[in-house]
Amino acid sequence: MGFVGLFLSGAALFLNSLMTVGKADGKSVGVFNIFIGSIQIIIPFYLLIVSDQNNWDLYNNAATFLFGLTFLYLGITVLKGLEGNGLGWFSLWVSIIAIVYTITSVVHFHDVVNALTWGMWSFLWFLFFLANTLKKKFEKYLGFVAFVQSWVTLTIPSMLYFLGIWNTPTVAQIWTYVLLLSIVAFIAASLFKLKIAFKKENDANEVQAI
Repeated sequence: MGFVGLFLSGAALFLNSLMTVGKADGKSVGVFNIFIGSIQIIIPFYLLIVSDQNNWDLYNNAATFLFGLTFLYLGITVLKGLEGNGLGWFSLWVSIIAIVYTITSVVHFHDVVNALTWGMWSFLWFLFFLANTLKKKFEKYLGFVAFVQSWVTLTIPSMLYFLGIWNTPTVAQIWTYVLLLSIVAFIAASLFKLKIAFKKENDANEVQAI
């Protein structure tokens, strides 16, 4: 996936994380999603036309489409006030595709950083499925995951690439630890949320018993 596309996706995901927790207006963020989503659909089409269309060209450009369609679909859903069920099912499909990209990064490219990144994206898309289709109420957790990923998987890696240091062994090693630490944070936050939910359930049961 092109790093310019990653950079733009970082901006969109950052705004989406703020929208999720109620810190940014939905309609204005929706417009931005449509703008970024459109760019990330038009550009891959052009790149496909001018490329020799071998399997790896298709593989790389397809990744950009996944982001572009997600942002475009989300933007339209927010602006039109749609129910979100379709967006959720689409997110589940993308989450499964992202798992394939994760496995390919390990088996074919032997790229741990890319594998961890795709694994985190798969998790995020799965959360969108839970929120939009199964109507799970965890806006703060979803916003937290999206916020962290907007920086550690998109914005900062893009900036490091623009500076010409992203592909160095030292940065790759450091970023492996950054991504692993982010995953640990996601797990810890989810366990904390489960603990709070369990405590609330117990308190409710005690009140009913009284």
